[in-house]
Amino acid sequence: MLFARSAALFVLAGLFEIGGAWLVWQGVREHKGWVWIGAGVIALGVYGWVATLQPDAAFGRILAAYGGVFVAGSLAWGAVADGYRPDRWDVTGALICLAGMAVIMYAPRGR
Repeated sequence: MLFARSAALFVLAGLFEIGGAWLVWQGVREHKGWVWIGAGVIALGVYGWVATLQPDAAFGRILAAYGGVFVAGSLAWGAVADGYRPDRWDVTGALICLAGMAVIMYAPRGR
């Protein structure tokens, strides 16, 4: 159950961070305006809050592990929202990042 909660929080955090960054990008680069930028800033703030809900209390570990989620999630977001098609090297790199995330976050530790 702890793993499922943690994984769900990583996905939720990814939606808010990547979505927030995408909204800011749209507001600035695609000239959609301040409402988009403001919504993105709010989403990025929610991401920061969601990250604090992880069961592990180690800030560095959570953020380092989230990096793998961010890499894979960014490629997926680009594919869905912008029609970007990751190539085999993008996918390979994302899988390596997710494997690193799993080691950082879920490897057994003697405590």
